[in-house]
Amino acid sequence: MSFERILKTSLLVLAVGMSSYHLVVAYIGPPEAFFFRGTHLLLALVLTFLIHPRFGRRGAEQPSLFDYLLVALSLVTIGYLWLNVGYIYDRFVFVDDLRTTDLVFGAIFIVLVLEATRRVIGLALPITALCFVAYALFIAKVRPESVIEINYLTSEGIFGIPLNVSATYVILFILFGAFVERSGTGKLFMDFALSITGHAVGGPAKVAVITSGMFGTISGSAVANVMTTGTFTIPMMMRLGYRPAFAGAVEAVASTGGQILPPIMGAAAFVMAEFLGISYISVAGYALLPALLYYVAVYAAVHFEAKRTGMVGLPREDLPKLSAVLKERGHLFIPLFIIIGVLIAGYSAPYAALLGIASVVPVAMMRKSTRPEITIKMLISALEAGALNTLAIAMACACAGIVIGAIAQTGLGLSFTGLVLTVAQDHLISALILTMTAGIFLGMGLPTTPAYIIQVALLVPALIKLGIVPAAAHLFVFYFAILSAITPPVALAVYAATGISRSELWQTGWAAVKLGATGYIVPFMFVFSPSLLMIGSWARVGLAIVTALLGVTCLAGSLHKYYLTHMAHWERVVLFVAALALIKPGWLTDIVGLSLFAIVLATQWRKSRSKTYRPVTA
Repeated sequence: MSFERILKTSLLVLAVGMSSYHLVVAYIGPPEAFFFRGTHLLLALVLTFLIHPRFGRRGAEQPSLFDYLLVALSLVTIGYLWLNVGYIYDRFVFVDDLRTTDLVFGAIFIVLVLEATRRVIGLALPITALCFVAYALFIAKVRPESVIEINYLTSEGIFGIPLNVSATYVILFILFGAFVERSGTGKLFMDFALSITGHAVGGPAKVAVITSGMFGTISGSAVANVMTTGTFTIPMMMRLGYRPAFAGAVEAVASTGGQILPPIMGAAAFVMAEFLGISYISVAGYALLPALLYYVAVYAAVHFEAKRTGMVGLPREDLPKLSAVLKERGHLFIPLFIIIGVLIAGYSAPYAALLGIASVVPVAMMRKSTRPEITIKMLISALEAGALNTLAIAMACACAGIVIGAIAQTGLGLSFTGLVLTVAQDHLISALILTMTAGIFLGMGLPTTPAYIIQVALLVPALIKLGIVPAAAHLFVFYFAILSAITPPVALAVYAATGISRSELWQTGWAAVKLGATGYIVPFMFVFSPSLLMIGSWARVGLAIVTALLGVTCLAGSLHKYYLTHMAHWERVVLFVAALALIKPGWLTDIVGLSLFAIVLATQWRKSRSKTYRPVTA
């Protein structure tokens, strides 16, 4: 057997072992924190150094002697912690002197984390972490030994909450997504969407919205979602006649929304549950209505654009029938229902994910149509993919821990809170705009999870001090870290979509901003009125749902120049104002919004009924 074959087999065994280890831990319960988080990080480090080359793309070169040296150092530095757990817990942090081995291994360990993060994510996050470390050393005058100590010998740096969430929650839901994808559920989502919306006006674009939303809540990655569903939906939209830029924008926006769509959402949602000290199902409950508004707005925008440009649906005879789709593959929805049911019943998210994973195989075996999908090769492939897809999240969480440690040591969080309050001068809207800008810029360079974590440390305390409900403050920064994926100039989901649509980046980016406009507005609204997070009386929440749903359709109509028919400029302006008034909860704004909407609706209805009206298309 060649060395290359041995290496490939070893990597497969290691990846499958990593996934299997976390499944066993989810079943029997986690061991001591340093051992559990250390094992998770060690496996991630080893796989990263062996799979991702020093330079270039994954798989472009074989591991070098230097890579094997990094693997050995990872084993030594984390193995040292395992062998000295008693010493670590018995010593007083920042009081007892560090051993020479603590300093040497700790410094090496931090460098290993930075290098592994660079390989799997890029330079942005390691540079960000180094900037915070430099601030701690040279501005706040923190001793180098203390920086090493908090990151290597405590659970407040690299081994902190973010890494624990990666080890406890994230890998299990990524595994669930890998099993679900390979069981044929992707085809179920696509056929399901085609059967219910393929024939409608602008059918392929609506199929993209539904499919990408359903798939995105499982994958939790906007770019991965675009590359999975977009390869089918974008060409389908373009064949129907949609502009390439618009087709790419639809897929990018719909894929990005998966991170805010319950029941699974993105990895940062699990971190949020830990920071807020609440159950994951509570976070999902807060996020449900804003996510619904996001997707209703995108769906409405697609509909209005199709009506404005004269798009039609696909022929019914070419589409799968809903009854046939549900009969052949409808049972594959069961694992999702199991996860939702277990979470609602009050059990933990890891337990829900474990039961969801365990149900995939027997559920797929229920029907002859999906039974061939389940093979030993498929199971091994799912276990391998689950581990490999976790590497980026694990390293991002570990590297974000360096930032959190520096903020904790220097008191930078309190200083930044004071700065935000000073700049905003106690005006909430100014603080929100500042936070939104910071969130989008951080999200442009960082994955959603570390971008959210850094904002929690720096910006969220200021928002809470200004009187915002903690859940609303956390969701606010979470949303804008996500929306950076569709916000030019660095819009990763748009980049991925343009690779398929071959459209111009800026045209696609601005089309995506228009489609996702609700995502930029709703966070401001739920800050001022938490009823959009389903906080408050049922009457207030119910009214907020109805008016906000009407509001987002008005917003989509205004931005895409169509409601019942083509719109005049004054109608677009009035409808835009009506949309903002309706989205914001409150009796006064609802009355204003409904009145303005009634005026536009009356003129639109009259023009749509007039035989002499000839719209000017643009």
